[in-house]
Amino acid sequence: MRKAIAKTGVVRALGAMSGTSLDGVDVAVVETDGLTIVGFGPSGYQAYSDVERGVLRAGLGHWHGAEVEAAAEVVEAKHIAALGGFEDIDLVGFHGQTLAHAPRQQGTLQVGNGAALAEALELPVVWDFRSDDVSMGGEGAPLAPFFHFACAKYIKATGPICFLNLGGVGNLTYVDPRLDSPEAPGALLAFDTGPANAPINDLLQARLGLAFDKDGGVASSGEVETGALELFLAEPYFARMPPKSLDRNDFAEMIDLVTELSDADATATLTAMCAASVAQGMEHCPEPPAVVLVTGGGRHNPVLMQMLAVSLDCPVKPVEAVGLDGDMLEAQAFGFLAVRVARGLATSCPGSTGVRACVGGGVISVPGTD
Repeated sequence: MRKAIAKTGVVRALGAMSGTSLDGVDVAVVETDGLTIVGFGPSGYQAYSDVERGVLRAGLGHWHGAEVEAAAEVVEAKHIAALGGFEDIDLVGFHGQTLAHAPRQQGTLQVGNGAALAEALELPVVWDFRSDDVSMGGEGAPLAPFFHFACAKYIKATGPICFLNLGGVGNLTYVDPRLDSPEAPGALLAFDTGPANAPINDLLQARLGLAFDKDGGVASSGEVETGALELFLAEPYFARMPPKSLDRNDFAEMIDLVTELSDADATATLTAMCAASVAQGMEHCPEPPAVVLVTGGGRHNPVLMQMLAVSLDCPVKPVEAVGLDGDMLEAQAFGFLAVRVARGLATSCPGSTGVRACVGGGVISVPGTD
């Protein structure tokens, strides 16, 4: 049975996110009218197998070809499995899997066909969120800031705060909830801070066969190589003014800086690089925020969280401290953005991606019509 998208009122949107850490697919329900958050619903997670993760890794950096097609098949199958079984859903927000991101050159590529998901799930699916932003001169990333603004209102923040997502790449959103809307000048500043979990995961996978540094266990036994850290911070990216964004592999040479180090020292140094890039990024905030709320897998790493606490001049807390779910925030974000797309609202603005004017990206696929 086909389901039409309600034009007004609160709906239940099911968002999905498969991030650059390549761990799996997060799915979560958000109840929203596209402007405010009314509440949150159930969530779920489907981990990629080692074989599936290998297929996705093989596709990274490719824009077309067999590797991209194979990755798309994995992404679609895993998302269909993850998104099935939820009740009373009005529409789905499907981000897909980013394989390549070069907004000023080739563009941005997220694989996975939303029309195929719409048919399989028998629900409207909103997807391809980034292309319109890039075509209008934006970075196409990050896209969660409009949701972060709604979250700041939801938790009744009274002054500027920051959301820091530590996935494969780190990204920071400065939010001023004293303003009425995310489109208002000064309401948002967002950008990628630098690499986060991706190089750590890649190093540990290659050296120890580990998917990630669980509880910071490897880093905690190592020492930071300050020379490598200084070389890393000399990269031109950190001198650029935001908005700005990164591809997952833009800092692949980080691994070269720690090649001669032990497993523990190399991991500790890569972790310190993540924290230092965030500290550099915080200098761009228009006002000192009251708190930095950390979301994504990096908040589970006590070594990284301690490095951030030492490096930043404000409290650093996991988003759970204000009642949000740091594992599901990005999935919820794309459910929220899907509603905005369906209702003709903006999903990015000059302060969030550098786009020339506010733009509402996204393609809507309705089952039985594509």
